[in-house]
Amino acid sequence: MCGIVAYIGNKEAQPLLLDGLRRLEYRGYDSSGMAILNGKLHVSKKVGRITNLEEILSTSPLAGTIGISHTRWATHGEPNDTNAHPHLDASKKLALVHNGVVENYQALKRKLQAAGHVFESQTDTEILAHLVGQTYDTLPPATLNRLETALKIALKQVQGTYGVVVVHADEPDLLVGARRGSPLVLGIGQDEEKGAPKEYFLASDVSAIVAHTQKVVYLKDFDLISLTSNSFSIKSITDKPSEFEISQIDYRSEDADLGTFPHYMIKEIFEQPASIENATRGRTNVEEASAVLGGLNMSPQELREVERIVITACGTALHAGIIGEHIIETLANIPVEIDFASEFRYRNCPMDRRTLVIVVSQSGETADTLGALREARRKGFRVLGICNNVGSTIARETDGGVYMHAGPEIGVAATKSFTSQVTIFALLGLLLGRMRFLSFSHGAEFIEGIDALPDQITEVLKQADKIKAIADKYKDAKSMLYFGRNMQYGVALEGALKMKEISYIHAEGYPAAELKHGVIAMIDHQTPSIFIVPHDSLRSKNVSTMQEVKARRGPIIAIATEGDEEVASIADETIFIPAAHECLLPIISIIPLQLFSYYTAVLLNRDVDKPRNLAKSVTVE
Repeated sequence: MCGIVAYIGNKEAQPLLLDGLRRLEYRGYDSSGMAILNGKLHVSKKVGRITNLEEILSTSPLAGTIGISHTRWATHGEPNDTNAHPHLDASKKLALVHNGVVENYQALKRKLQAAGHVFESQTDTEILAHLVGQTYDTLPPATLNRLETALKIALKQVQGTYGVVVVHADEPDLLVGARRGSPLVLGIGQDEEKGAPKEYFLASDVSAIVAHTQKVVYLKDFDLISLTSNSFSIKSITDKPSEFEISQIDYRSEDADLGTFPHYMIKEIFEQPASIENATRGRTNVEEASAVLGGLNMSPQELREVERIVITACGTALHAGIIGEHIIETLANIPVEIDFASEFRYRNCPMDRRTLVIVVSQSGETADTLGALREARRKGFRVLGICNNVGSTIARETDGGVYMHAGPEIGVAATKSFTSQVTIFALLGLLLGRMRFLSFSHGAEFIEGIDALPDQITEVLKQADKIKAIADKYKDAKSMLYFGRNMQYGVALEGALKMKEISYIHAEGYPAAELKHGVIAMIDHQTPSIFIVPHDSLRSKNVSTMQEVKARRGPIIAIATEGDEEVASIADETIFIPAAHECLLPIISIIPLQLFSYYTAVLLNRDVDKPRNLAKSVTVE
């Protein structure tokens, strides 16, 4: 959602901050701004795209080597110049940027107003800036680490989440930041061995700073960090010691660039043969016809003792979990339940001690999923994570898990992360299945199917032009219906979500058999029905449902197995995919739907990578 980039060093801050903000555009935002300290605070902020801010800075540049910047995704107050970050305190000497939500902002606001404070914006962040500023002003000038102390005292009064960075004109060589529930990462930009001057970055996402450093520290909840141009220190707001480790970013800045592609979404769709290969590399054992997932931190005996699995996630990750549910039940015969992470901690879900909880999140920072994780751990259950960010909060707080190794995903609409998540579930299902009743021959056959996936996806991608032509034919539809059975139901949900997210066409996914139970009322000659009907155990049932739609003059687009002429004779348009193991088919069948939604959005002239109202990483509840 909102993005933070801050810098302290010997270089001009403005170009570095602007570059970082551009790299965070994919997270979703409605305004941007920066404050640079050079004798006094200089602030510039503007509603709309970062190019609007750049236009202002081109005529009125901000000079200085210490600064903070922000892209805002509105929570409190409409998008406008006044509500944009950074926000100042009453003295106009302190500037603050903030990700998250101050839940008790009304109570804090009344307290500050009673003390004479006047607010210019509608945001909870300005209240936080005034709170920190007032605390700073009440501390004796000789207070050791005065700004750090003020921030710590102020944040102890805050209920909610925050990633926050502060500068003060009276302390011209100091950046102070803290986090709770909203990610913040330190970038160490100097190369001490070569004697280069030191420099440091603070950002809400490593993608903002990967062009300038490969060394980072992922801050933990309640960490409080102070940076000067020569050093940094990390403490805890709770006054307890805070340990940290310096990590290496596992990708290069070029990996997050567009290259020859017009949009990140299409780039990432075409990266899926590689991302699937990365997700499976070194994780299959041909000799044992099983999977190797050492990061689970569970012994074979502990895995055999699992009698129930609960998968919890949001959005695209939830759809991957729905497919994972079917895969694990099919391969390992373990009962699996899928639950919205946003609902999991607010209901009493009875689970016994042999229940394993799996949380799924691309970013590893999704607020609702983190809440579910913490609720499960609070009740004493073992929790595993599936995520793409090695240094994320989910990666740190789970008992074990599996990294997707999908590389950076910049497009707001998830594509390669979805197929990587389903691939991880396939590996997990194989591992658990081989520990129970799945035979060696079936395990070996499944591994062959996994190995074939990159080439099979490449073959589907070759139909991009055909899929674009289908998109052109149906781009003016007001609504679309997506149908699938069993594992393909998750694909139907995900295909519909992609269409909604980036084209703004209403789309819904259903189990195909639900057509008769009310959905059939929506069928008409203007509403396309997309059927995912590969050659699996329920193909004949799907064909019958297609006939019901055809009888009511509903246009049909079918995703079918190569050579299925019966399906092709019923459908108005057919996109063929290779035959595969039933548990692996969703990884292939989603590819045409990703392309279909992408080309529909492009033909409608939508902002594909930054769709309206959406954010890549949802870090507020």
